[in-house]
Amino acid sequence: MRIVVCVKQTVSGEINPFDACAYEAALQIPNAEVTLLSMGPEKSKEFLLNLTRLGAKEAYLLCDRAFAGADTLATSYALSLAIKRLEPDLVICGRQTIDGDTGQTGPSVSVQAGLSLITNVMKIVCTDGKITCQTRTMGEQMAAYPALITVERINHLRLPNIRSKCTEVIVWNADDIGADEERCGLKGSPTKVMASFQNEDGKRKCKFVDASMLDTIIEEGLRKEKDRISPRKYDGAKLKKVWIVGDKCLEMAETISDDIRVFNRSEAETQAYDFAKEFVKRVREEEPSAILWDSDAWSKQMAPRVAALLQTGLCADCTALETDGENLYMYRPAFSGNIIAKIGCITRPQMATIRTATEGIADVICAMGKGAKGAKELVESYVDRKNAQNGPHWETACSRLAVDSEMFPYEKQVGMTGKTVSPAVYIAVGISGAVHHIAGMKQSGTVIAINLDKKAPIFDYADYGIVARAEEVFGC
Repeated sequence: MRIVVCVKQTVSGEINPFDACAYEAALQIPNAEVTLLSMGPEKSKEFLLNLTRLGAKEAYLLCDRAFAGADTLATSYALSLAIKRLEPDLVICGRQTIDGDTGQTGPSVSVQAGLSLITNVMKIVCTDGKITCQTRTMGEQMAAYPALITVERINHLRLPNIRSKCTEVIVWNADDIGADEERCGLKGSPTKVMASFQNEDGKRKCKFVDASMLDTIIEEGLRKEKDRISPRKYDGAKLKKVWIVGDKCLEMAETISDDIRVFNRSEAETQAYDFAKEFVKRVREEEPSAILWDSDAWSKQMAPRVAALLQTGLCADCTALETDGENLYMYRPAFSGNIIAKIGCITRPQMATIRTATEGIADVICAMGKGAKGAKELVESYVDRKNAQNGPHWETACSRLAVDSEMFPYEKQVGMTGKTVSPAVYIAVGISGAVHHIAGMKQSGTVIAINLDKKAPIFDYADYGIVARAEEVFGC
Protein backbone atom coordinates (compact mmCIF):
# COMPACT_ATOMS: atom_id res chain seq x y z
CA MET A 1 0.00 0.00 0.00
CA ARG A 2 1.30 3.45 -0.96
CA ILE A 3 0.67 6.05 1.73
CA VAL A 4 1.29 9.79 1.65
CA VAL A 5 1.46 11.57 5.00
CA CYS A 6 1.00 15.34 4.98
CA VAL A 7 3.16 17.04 7.60
CA LYS A 8 3.77 20.62 8.68
CA GLN A 9 6.65 22.18 10.56
CA THR A 10 5.54 24.41 13.47
CA VAL A 11 7.08 27.79 14.25
CA SER A 12 9.21 26.06 16.89
CA GLY A 13 10.68 23.77 14.21
CA GLU A 14 8.94 20.61 15.40
CA ILE A 15 6.44 18.45 13.56
CA ASN A 16 2.83 19.47 14.17
CA PRO A 17 1.56 17.10 16.97
CA PHE A 18 -1.41 15.76 14.99
CA ASP A 19 0.82 15.18 11.95
CA ALA A 20 3.22 13.23 14.16
CA CYS A 21 0.32 10.91 14.99
CA ALA A 22 -0.53 10.63 11.28
CA TYR A 23 3.05 9.62 10.48
CA GLU A 24 3.15 7.00 13.23
CA ALA A 25 -0.22 5.62 12.10
CA ALA A 26 1.17 5.15 8.59
CA LEU A 27 4.36 3.47 9.86
CA GLN A 28 2.27 0.97 11.82
CA ILE A 29 0.41 -0.29 8.73
CA PRO A 30 2.04 -3.56 7.56
CA ASN A 31 3.89 -3.50 4.24
CA ALA A 32 3.15 0.19 3.71
CA GLU A 33 5.36 2.37 1.53
CA VAL A 34 5.28 5.75 3.28
CA THR A 35 6.00 9.08 1.59
CA LEU A 36 6.04 12.44 3.40
CA LEU A 37 4.60 15.58 1.79
CA SER A 38 4.96 19.12 3.06
CA MET A 39 4.75 22.71 1.81
CA GLY A 40 7.14 25.32 3.10
CA PRO A 41 10.38 27.27 2.58
CA GLU A 42 13.69 25.77 1.48
CA LYS A 43 14.85 25.41 5.09
CA SER A 44 12.11 22.81 5.65
CA LYS A 45 14.27 20.29 3.77
CA GLU A 46 16.29 19.61 6.94
CA PHE A 47 13.08 19.08 8.92
CA LEU A 48 11.84 16.52 6.39
CA LEU A 49 15.24 14.88 6.06
CA ASN A 50 15.31 14.13 9.79
CA LEU A 51 11.79 12.69 9.66
CA THR A 52 12.75 10.23 6.91
CA ARG A 53 15.00 8.46 9.43
CA LEU A 54 11.86 7.06 11.06
CA GLY A 55 10.92 4.95 8.06
CA ALA A 56 9.63 7.04 5.17
CA LYS A 57 10.80 5.93 1.74
CA GLU A 58 11.18 9.56 0.66
CA ALA A 59 9.82 13.05 1.24
CA TYR A 60 8.53 15.78 -1.07
CA LEU A 61 8.68 19.48 -0.31
CA LEU A 62 6.49 21.93 -2.22
CA CYS A 63 8.63 25.04 -2.30
CA ASP A 64 7.94 28.07 -4.48
CA ARG A 65 7.36 31.78 -3.86
CA ALA A 66 4.00 31.26 -5.55
CA PHE A 67 2.89 29.14 -2.56
CA ALA A 68 3.61 31.83 0.06
CA GLY A 69 0.73 33.29 2.05
CA ALA A 70 -1.72 30.49 1.21
CA ASP A 71 -4.94 30.02 3.15
CA THR A 72 -6.46 26.55 3.52
CA LEU A 73 -8.08 26.53 0.07
CA ALA A 74 -4.85 27.51 -1.72
CA THR A 75 -2.81 25.14 0.45
CA SER A 76 -5.10 22.19 -0.24
CA TYR A 77 -5.02 22.99 -3.97
CA ALA A 78 -1.23 22.68 -4.11
CA LEU A 79 -1.18 19.57 -1.93
CA SER A 80 -3.90 17.93 -4.01
CA LEU A 81 -1.90 18.40 -7.22
CA ALA A 82 1.14 16.76 -5.62
CA ILE A 83 -1.02 13.90 -4.30
CA LYS A 84 -2.48 13.31 -7.74
CA ARG A 85 1.03 13.01 -9.14
CA LEU A 86 2.13 10.62 -6.36
CA GLU A 87 -1.00 8.43 -6.81
CA PRO A 88 -1.20 6.97 -3.28
CA ASP A 89 -3.80 4.49 -2.07
CA LEU A 90 -4.15 6.37 1.20
CA VAL A 91 -3.40 9.89 2.45
CA ILE A 92 -3.14 10.47 6.21
CA CYS A 93 -3.29 13.96 7.72
CA GLY A 94 -3.43 15.23 11.28
CA ARG A 95 -6.80 16.58 12.40
CA GLN A 96 -5.49 20.14 12.46
CA THR A 97 -2.42 22.29 12.94
CA ILE A 98 -1.87 23.94 16.31
CA ASP A 99 -1.15 27.37 14.80
CA GLY A 100 -4.01 27.58 12.29
CA ASP A 101 -6.39 25.28 14.19
CA THR A 102 -8.91 25.15 11.31
CA GLY A 103 -9.10 21.43 10.55
CA GLN A 104 -10.00 22.35 6.96
CA THR A 105 -7.02 21.22 4.90
CA GLY A 106 -7.65 17.45 5.00
CA PRO A 107 -11.33 17.59 3.92
CA SER A 108 -10.53 20.21 1.27
CA VAL A 109 -7.69 18.09 -0.14
CA SER A 110 -10.03 15.10 -0.34
CA VAL A 111 -12.37 17.03 -2.64
CA GLN A 112 -9.67 18.55 -4.83
CA ALA A 113 -7.76 15.27 -5.16
CA GLY A 114 -10.87 13.12 -5.63
CA LEU A 115 -10.43 11.03 -2.48
CA SER A 116 -13.03 9.51 -0.18
CA LEU A 117 -12.85 10.86 3.37
CA ILE A 118 -12.94 9.81 7.03
CA THR A 119 -12.22 12.44 9.72
CA ASN A 120 -11.45 12.40 13.46
CA VAL A 121 -9.97 8.90 13.38
CA MET A 122 -9.21 7.34 16.76
CA LYS A 123 -8.19 3.90 15.44
CA ILE A 124 -7.52 2.30 12.07
CA VAL A 125 -9.51 -0.92 12.32
CA CYS A 126 -8.82 -2.52 8.93
CA THR A 127 -7.03 -1.63 5.69
CA ASP A 128 -7.98 -4.66 3.57
CA GLY A 129 -10.08 -3.86 0.49
CA LYS A 130 -11.44 -0.67 2.06
CA ILE A 131 -10.24 1.35 5.01
CA THR A 132 -12.30 1.07 8.19
CA CYS A 133 -11.75 3.44 11.11
CA GLN A 134 -13.19 4.13 14.53
CA THR A 135 -13.88 7.87 14.77
CA ARG A 136 -14.18 10.17 17.74
CA THR A 137 -17.84 11.16 17.37
CA MET A 138 -19.34 9.36 14.37
CA GLY A 139 -18.68 5.73 15.21
CA GLU A 140 -17.11 3.28 12.76
CA GLN A 141 -16.65 4.63 9.24
CA MET A 142 -15.61 2.89 6.02
CA ALA A 143 -14.20 4.39 2.81
CA ALA A 144 -13.07 3.08 -0.56
CA TYR A 145 -9.55 3.66 -1.87
CA PRO A 146 -8.07 6.05 -2.76
CA ALA A 147 -8.94 7.64 0.55
CA LEU A 148 -7.88 10.38 2.92
CA ILE A 149 -8.20 10.16 6.69
CA THR A 150 -7.50 12.73 9.40
CA VAL A 151 -6.34 11.43 12.77
CA GLU A 152 -6.61 12.58 16.35
CA ARG A 153 -3.79 12.31 18.91
CA ILE A 154 -3.95 8.53 18.86
CA ASN A 155 -0.31 7.56 19.41
CA HIS A 156 3.24 8.77 20.00
CA LEU A 157 5.72 9.15 17.16
CA ARG A 158 8.61 6.72 17.50
CA LEU A 159 12.22 7.82 17.90
CA PRO A 160 14.82 7.07 15.22
CA ASN A 161 16.97 3.99 15.53
CA ILE A 162 20.62 4.80 16.19
CA ARG A 163 21.54 3.08 12.90
CA SER A 164 18.75 4.59 10.81
CA LYS A 165 19.68 6.75 7.85
CA CYS A 166 18.04 9.65 6.08
CA THR A 167 16.52 9.04 2.68
CA GLU A 168 15.76 11.59 -0.03
CA VAL A 169 13.93 14.94 0.01
CA ILE A 170 12.65 15.96 -3.42
CA VAL A 171 11.69 19.60 -3.99
CA TRP A 172 8.83 20.44 -6.35
CA ASN A 173 7.91 23.93 -7.49
CA ALA A 174 4.63 25.16 -8.98
CA ASP A 175 5.62 24.05 -12.50
CA ASP A 176 6.54 20.56 -11.30
CA ILE A 177 2.98 19.90 -10.10
CA GLY A 178 1.27 21.81 -12.93
CA ALA A 179 -0.15 24.46 -10.61
CA ASP A 180 -2.06 27.51 -11.79
CA GLU A 181 -0.26 30.28 -9.88
CA GLU A 182 -3.47 32.32 -9.75
CA ARG A 183 -4.85 29.62 -7.43
CA CYS A 184 -1.74 29.41 -5.25
CA GLY A 185 -0.45 31.34 -2.29
CA LEU A 186 -1.75 34.80 -1.51
CA LYS A 187 -3.17 35.21 -5.03
CA GLY A 188 -5.32 32.12 -4.70
CA SER A 189 -6.45 32.74 -1.12
CA PRO A 190 -10.02 34.03 -0.82
CA THR A 191 -9.73 34.70 2.93
CA LYS A 192 -7.61 37.65 4.04
CA VAL A 193 -6.48 38.81 7.48
CA MET A 194 -7.77 42.37 7.86
CA ALA A 195 -6.37 43.02 11.35
CA SER A 196 -5.23 41.22 14.49
CA PHE A 197 -5.57 41.93 18.19
CA GLN A 198 -4.21 40.57 21.46
CA ASN A 199 -6.74 38.03 22.69
CA GLU A 200 -8.32 38.94 26.02
CA ASP A 201 -11.34 36.72 25.36
CA GLY A 202 -12.30 34.54 28.29
CA LYS A 203 -10.50 36.50 31.01
CA ARG A 204 -12.44 36.90 34.25
CA LYS A 205 -12.10 38.66 37.58
CA CYS A 206 -11.07 36.00 40.06
CA LYS A 207 -12.27 36.06 43.67
CA PHE A 208 -10.10 33.98 45.97
CA VAL A 209 -11.99 31.94 48.56
CA ASP A 210 -11.28 29.32 51.20
CA ALA A 211 -11.45 25.62 50.28
CA SER A 212 -14.42 25.21 52.62
CA MET A 213 -16.46 27.35 50.20
CA LEU A 214 -16.15 24.88 47.30
CA ASP A 215 -19.59 23.27 47.56
CA THR A 216 -21.24 26.66 48.10
CA ILE A 217 -19.77 28.27 44.97
CA ILE A 218 -20.57 25.15 42.92
CA GLU A 219 -24.22 25.38 43.96
CA GLU A 220 -24.22 29.10 43.14
CA GLY A 221 -22.78 28.39 39.71
CA LEU A 222 -25.42 25.76 39.02
CA ARG A 223 -28.12 28.34 39.68
CA LYS A 224 -26.75 30.65 37.02
CA GLU A 225 -27.46 30.33 33.32
CA LYS A 226 -24.59 28.84 31.38
CA ASP A 227 -22.18 31.42 30.02
CA ARG A 228 -21.97 31.18 26.25
CA ILE A 229 -20.18 33.19 23.57
CA SER A 230 -21.90 36.57 23.47
CA PRO A 231 -22.61 37.65 19.89
CA ARG A 232 -21.63 41.22 19.07
CA LYS A 233 -24.57 43.56 18.86
CA TYR A 234 -24.69 45.29 15.50
CA ASP A 235 -27.30 47.88 14.54
CA GLY A 236 -26.06 48.85 11.07
CA ALA A 237 -26.76 47.39 7.64
CA LYS A 238 -27.19 43.63 7.51
CA LEU A 239 -26.56 40.91 4.97
CA LYS A 240 -29.31 39.59 2.75
CA LYS A 241 -29.90 35.87 2.44
CA VAL A 242 -27.79 34.13 5.07
CA TRP A 243 -27.96 30.33 5.29
CA ILE A 244 -27.07 28.29 8.35
CA VAL A 245 -26.51 24.55 8.47
CA GLY A 246 -27.76 23.32 11.84
CA ASP A 247 -29.34 25.66 14.36
CA LYS A 248 -26.65 26.12 17.01
CA CYS A 249 -25.22 29.17 15.21
CA LEU A 250 -28.63 30.87 14.79
CA GLU A 251 -27.99 33.41 17.55
CA MET A 252 -24.76 34.49 15.88
CA ALA A 253 -26.45 34.64 12.46
CA GLU A 254 -29.10 36.99 13.83
CA THR A 255 -26.42 39.60 14.56
CA ILE A 256 -25.64 40.03 10.86
CA SER A 257 -28.91 39.27 9.04
CA ASP A 258 -32.70 39.31 9.33
CA ASP A 259 -33.03 37.00 6.30
CA ILE A 260 -31.92 33.60 7.61
CA ARG A 261 -32.64 30.14 6.26
CA VAL A 262 -31.95 27.09 8.41
CA PHE A 263 -30.97 23.76 6.82
CA ASN A 264 -31.82 20.66 8.81
CA ARG A 265 -28.97 18.15 9.06
CA SER A 266 -30.82 15.02 10.16
CA GLU A 267 -30.67 13.27 6.78
CA ALA A 268 -27.47 14.96 5.62
CA GLU A 269 -25.39 13.31 8.34
CA THR A 270 -26.00 9.85 6.90
CA GLN A 271 -25.59 10.88 3.26
CA ALA A 272 -22.69 13.30 3.41
CA TYR A 273 -21.52 13.00 -0.19
CA ASP A 274 -24.99 13.43 -1.66
CA PHE A 275 -25.65 16.34 0.70
CA ALA A 276 -22.52 18.18 -0.44
CA LYS A 277 -23.39 17.86 -4.14
CA GLU A 278 -27.02 18.87 -3.67
CA PHE A 279 -26.18 21.70 -1.30
CA VAL A 280 -23.60 23.15 -3.70
CA LYS A 281 -26.16 22.99 -6.52
CA ARG A 282 -28.66 24.99 -4.45
CA VAL A 283 -26.01 27.53 -3.46
CA ARG A 284 -25.18 28.19 -7.11
CA GLU A 285 -28.83 28.56 -7.99
CA GLU A 286 -29.90 30.81 -5.10
CA GLU A 287 -26.62 32.66 -4.34
CA PRO A 288 -26.76 33.34 -0.59
CA SER A 289 -24.48 36.10 0.70
CA ALA A 290 -23.07 33.95 3.49
CA ILE A 291 -23.29 30.42 4.89
CA LEU A 292 -22.64 29.66 8.56
CA TRP A 293 -21.98 26.22 10.03
CA ASP A 294 -21.83 24.78 13.54
CA SER A 295 -18.42 23.65 14.81
CA ASP A 296 -19.15 19.99 15.57
CA ALA A 297 -17.18 17.20 13.88
CA TRP A 298 -19.67 16.70 11.03
CA SER A 299 -19.78 20.40 10.17
CA LYS A 300 -16.00 20.72 10.33
CA GLN A 301 -15.56 18.01 7.71
CA MET A 302 -18.51 19.07 5.54
CA ALA A 303 -17.94 22.85 5.40
CA PRO A 304 -14.43 22.65 3.84
CA ARG A 305 -15.68 20.09 1.31
CA VAL A 306 -18.45 22.47 0.25
CA ALA A 307 -15.98 25.38 0.20
CA ALA A 308 -13.62 23.40 -2.04
CA LEU A 309 -16.45 22.51 -4.44
CA LEU A 310 -17.53 26.16 -4.58
CA GLN A 311 -13.92 27.43 -4.60
CA THR A 312 -14.79 29.95 -1.92
CA GLY A 313 -13.23 30.98 1.37
CA LEU A 314 -14.03 29.48 4.75
CA CYS A 315 -13.12 30.96 8.13
CA ALA A 316 -12.99 28.48 11.02
CA ASP A 317 -14.18 28.70 14.63
CA CYS A 318 -15.43 32.28 14.57
CA THR A 319 -16.29 33.86 17.90
CA ALA A 320 -17.85 37.07 16.50
CA LEU A 321 -19.20 38.44 13.21
CA GLU A 322 -19.64 41.93 11.73
CA THR A 323 -20.94 43.25 8.41
CA ASP A 324 -21.27 46.47 6.45
CA GLY A 325 -24.28 45.05 4.63
CA GLU A 326 -22.22 43.50 1.85
CA ASN A 327 -19.04 42.08 3.34
CA LEU A 328 -18.82 39.67 6.26
CA TYR A 329 -16.02 40.22 8.77
CA MET A 330 -15.19 37.19 10.88
CA TYR A 331 -13.23 37.12 14.14
CA ARG A 332 -11.37 33.99 15.19
CA PRO A 333 -8.52 32.98 17.54
CA ALA A 334 -5.15 32.33 15.89
CA PHE A 335 -1.66 31.25 16.94
CA SER A 336 -2.82 28.94 19.74
CA GLY A 337 -5.42 31.44 20.89
CA ASN A 338 -3.02 34.29 21.72
CA ILE A 339 -4.27 36.48 18.86
CA ILE A 340 -7.72 37.35 17.56
CA ALA A 341 -7.73 37.83 13.78
CA LYS A 342 -10.30 39.76 11.77
CA ILE A 343 -10.87 37.89 8.50
CA GLY A 344 -12.50 39.01 5.27
CA CYS A 345 -13.43 36.94 2.21
CA ILE A 346 -13.22 38.16 -1.39
CA THR A 347 -15.26 35.32 -2.89
CA ARG A 348 -18.95 34.49 -2.60
CA PRO A 349 -20.64 33.00 -0.74
CA GLN A 350 -18.72 33.99 2.38
CA MET A 351 -18.52 31.00 4.72
CA ALA A 352 -17.62 30.41 8.36
CA THR A 353 -17.91 27.80 11.06
CA ILE A 354 -19.11 29.29 14.36
CA ARG A 355 -17.54 28.15 17.60
CA THR A 356 -20.24 26.30 19.49
CA ALA A 357 -19.70 24.02 22.46
CA THR A 358 -21.47 20.91 21.23
CA GLU A 359 -19.52 18.45 23.37
CA GLY A 360 -20.35 19.90 26.79
CA ILE A 361 -23.14 17.73 28.17
CA ALA A 362 -22.27 17.61 31.88
CA ASP A 363 -23.60 20.14 34.40
CA VAL A 364 -20.28 20.11 36.26
CA ILE A 365 -16.89 19.09 34.88
CA CYS A 366 -14.00 18.48 37.24
CA ALA A 367 -10.83 18.64 35.12
CA MET A 368 -7.45 17.55 36.43
CA GLY A 369 -3.99 18.55 35.35
CA LYS A 370 -0.61 17.00 36.00
CA GLY A 371 -0.50 18.95 39.27
CA ALA A 372 -3.42 16.89 40.59
CA LYS A 373 -1.81 13.51 39.93
CA GLY A 374 -1.49 12.66 43.62
CA ALA A 375 -5.13 13.55 44.27
CA LYS A 376 -6.67 11.78 41.25
CA GLU A 377 -8.46 9.10 43.28
CA LEU A 378 -9.72 11.66 45.81
CA VAL A 379 -11.17 13.86 43.05
CA GLU A 380 -12.77 10.90 41.27
CA SER A 381 -14.30 9.73 44.54
CA TYR A 382 -15.69 13.24 45.12
CA VAL A 383 -17.28 13.23 41.65
CA ASP A 384 -18.73 9.75 42.21
CA ARG A 385 -20.34 10.91 45.49
CA LYS A 386 -21.89 13.89 43.71
CA ASN A 387 -23.35 11.70 40.97
CA ALA A 388 -24.72 9.29 43.57
CA GLN A 389 -26.93 12.12 44.87
CA ASN A 390 -28.98 11.96 41.63
CA GLY A 391 -28.68 15.70 41.14
CA PRO A 392 -26.65 17.57 38.51
CA HIS A 393 -24.57 15.35 36.24
CA TRP A 394 -20.82 15.42 36.95
CA GLU A 395 -17.93 14.28 34.74
CA THR A 396 -14.14 14.24 34.96
CA ALA A 397 -11.84 15.65 32.29
CA CYS A 398 -8.18 16.58 32.02
CA SER A 399 -5.48 18.75 30.47
CA ARG A 400 -3.05 17.75 27.73
CA LEU A 401 -0.22 17.24 30.22
CA ALA A 402 -2.42 14.84 32.18
CA VAL A 403 -2.89 12.78 29.01
CA ASP A 404 0.82 12.93 28.19
CA SER A 405 1.64 11.68 31.70
CA GLU A 406 -0.89 8.83 31.20
CA MET A 407 -3.23 9.97 33.99
CA PHE A 408 -6.20 9.89 31.60
CA PRO A 409 -7.04 8.70 28.08
CA TYR A 410 -7.10 11.24 25.25
CA GLU A 411 -10.92 11.16 25.11
CA LYS A 412 -10.93 13.09 28.40
CA GLN A 413 -8.72 15.93 27.17
CA VAL A 414 -10.17 19.46 27.07
CA GLY A 415 -8.46 22.11 24.96
CA MET A 416 -7.37 23.13 21.50
CA THR A 417 -6.07 19.64 20.73
CA GLY A 418 -8.85 17.97 22.69
CA LYS A 419 -12.52 18.82 22.99
CA THR A 420 -14.55 21.96 23.73
CA VAL A 421 -16.91 21.91 26.70
CA SER A 422 -19.39 24.36 28.24
CA PRO A 423 -20.72 23.07 31.56
CA ALA A 424 -22.52 25.28 34.05
CA VAL A 425 -19.53 24.80 36.39
CA TYR A 426 -15.95 23.95 35.41
CA ILE A 427 -13.46 23.05 38.13
CA ALA A 428 -9.79 23.14 37.08
CA VAL A 429 -7.70 21.14 39.54
CA GLY A 430 -3.91 21.38 39.28
CA ILE A 431 -4.11 22.94 35.81
CA SER A 432 -1.70 25.78 35.05
CA GLY A 433 -3.86 27.47 32.41
CA ALA A 434 -2.01 27.23 29.10
CA VAL A 435 -3.85 28.88 26.19
CA HIS A 436 -4.36 25.46 24.59
CA HIS A 437 -6.47 24.40 27.57
CA ILE A 438 -8.31 27.72 27.97
CA ALA A 439 -9.52 27.45 24.36
CA GLY A 440 -11.53 24.36 25.25
CA MET A 441 -13.19 25.51 28.49
CA LYS A 442 -13.64 29.27 28.37
CA GLN A 443 -17.29 28.97 27.32
CA SER A 444 -18.11 27.42 30.70
CA GLY A 445 -20.42 29.17 33.14
CA THR A 446 -18.73 29.46 36.54
CA VAL A 447 -15.03 28.55 36.50
CA ILE A 448 -13.33 27.48 39.72
CA ALA A 449 -9.54 27.07 39.77
CA ILE A 450 -7.69 25.06 42.42
CA ASN A 451 -3.92 25.48 42.31
CA LEU A 452 -1.13 25.83 44.82
CA ASP A 453 0.52 28.59 42.73
CA LYS A 454 -1.44 31.85 43.14
CA LYS A 455 0.33 33.23 40.05
CA ALA A 456 -0.83 30.38 37.78
CA PRO A 457 -2.45 31.76 34.57
CA ILE A 458 -5.59 29.67 35.18
CA PHE A 459 -6.71 32.20 37.81
CA ASP A 460 -6.97 34.87 35.08
CA TYR A 461 -9.75 32.78 33.52
CA ALA A 462 -11.53 31.81 36.73
CA ASP A 463 -14.42 33.33 38.68
CA TYR A 464 -13.21 31.76 41.92
CA GLY A 465 -9.77 30.67 43.02
CA ILE A 466 -8.68 28.33 45.78
CA VAL A 467 -4.95 28.41 46.56
CA ALA A 468 -4.32 24.97 48.02
CA ARG A 469 -3.13 21.47 47.22
CA ALA A 470 -5.79 19.29 45.63
CA GLU A 471 -5.25 16.71 48.38
CA GLU A 472 -6.19 19.32 50.98
CA VAL A 473 -9.38 20.35 49.14
CA PHE A 474 -10.74 16.91 48.30
CA GLY A 475 -9.28 14.94 51.20
CA CYS A 476 -11.62 16.49 53.75
